[in-house]
Amino acid sequence: QGRLVESGGGLVQPGGSLRLSCKTSGVILSVFNGSPLGWYRQAPGKERELVATFDGRGGTRYADFVKGRFTVSKDNIKRTVYLQMNSLEPEDTDVYYCHLNPYSSGAEYWGQGTQVSVSS
Repeated sequence: QGRLVESGGGLVQPGGSLRLSCKTSGVILSVFNGSPLGWYRQAPGKERELVATFDGRGGTRYADFVKGRFTVSKDNIKRTVYLQMNSLEPEDTDVYYCHLNPYSSGAEYWGQGTQVSVSS
């Protein structure tokens, strides 16, 4: 059974950068590469929203609010997906969740979340 563990969140000033990591375990390479795998975020009282993800077909999807500031990447050997966040804004303050949808089956996995806070 797959497990996702995020790390790298924290407090950063506006304009700063953070790199989130999501270590997967129990996920075979074909699932890691062939499935939607990426990042969502959620603020209190709001719905969880897509930030950036691999689509499982060789491409990526980004939310409009990313505006070229964020980059999703992955390491097949480490079975880890990353989110590099630059030019952070206070509006980016949220809990960020790693997400995996094996072969787009709907049997989704979520990490526990990591808090990102952007404030001066």
